[in-house]
Amino acid sequence: MIRRLISRLLGTPFIAPLFSAARIPLYVWASLVSQILIVVTGGVVRLTGSGLGCPTWPKCTTGSLVTTPEMGIHGIIEFANRLLTFILALVAVLTFITIVRIGKDLRKGLFAPALILGLGIPAQAVLGGFTVLTKLNPWLVGAHFVLSGYMISVASLLVWRAISSEHTPVSPVMYSFANFIAAVGAVAVVIGVLVTGAGPHSGDAQSVRNGLDLSVWQHFHSYPAYIMLTLVMMQLGLMIRRDGSFAGSFQSKVLTGLMAVTVLQAIIGVAQARLGVPPLLVGIHMLGASTLCSLLTFQWLVVRGKSATKVN
Repeated sequence: MIRRLISRLLGTPFIAPLFSAARIPLYVWASLVSQILIVVTGGVVRLTGSGLGCPTWPKCTTGSLVTTPEMGIHGIIEFANRLLTFILALVAVLTFITIVRIGKDLRKGLFAPALILGLGIPAQAVLGGFTVLTKLNPWLVGAHFVLSGYMISVASLLVWRAISSEHTPVSPVMYSFANFIAAVGAVAVVIGVLVTGAGPHSGDAQSVRNGLDLSVWQHFHSYPAYIMLTLVMMQLGLMIRRDGSFAGSFQSKVLTGLMAVTVLQAIIGVAQARLGVPPLLVGIHMLGASTLCSLLTFQWLVVRGKSATKVN
């Protein structure tokens, strides 16, 4: 009975277009963009000292589900970030239902990442709630970013599988490079999370930091980042050298984007260290880190998305 009612509702002229297969490219890109956006808005919350703008969870205050005038601008900023979760959930639901409706044959490879994204959003919300209840414990804040990075990678995988792109076979050397780039990049991002936990921007004046030496860990963060940049440049060089057609391929575009973002991240990171970690640069660096999570996933997929082809 309920299933028939749902099917009838989804088939109405006003609702049916929302779940058309033609909408899938829009939804998967919206999932990826929104996952990156919530990291950026979370950064705004922390960098403006609004981490405890809503001092409890799931309510904003003990007596109100929403922010109150007494909470001021910090309450507005924190509550706005919480509201963004509902946008992510809406996109995830639209994506999942649309993928389910297109049939088993067409949704091959799409169902699992769409399901993970749908389940990951409440997990993000709960973990975010624990960070508030623990007064912004830096280790939980870091775990929250790591989970978000994973969700960005899953959203990137969903985009890759939903949108067909031309794949050019690569040599075994280039094929093996993708693993090293992904691994070193992941290490750089995780150490960057530790650096953030050691920095001055805790999200609230009363919140503690993780106790690591910021100046030392900034160097630890830079080493894998520079190694990753070197590997990406070598990978891109090998591609172009082997065959000029790679210059305009989707693979080269992804690797070029990864190289460009990594260079910008390095410049911003050095500027942060020299200028005393200003909030604006930290926010831009967080956007770059989120974008890197996506590009690192894409670079692995564009190179290893097909079996390696032996080149004589």
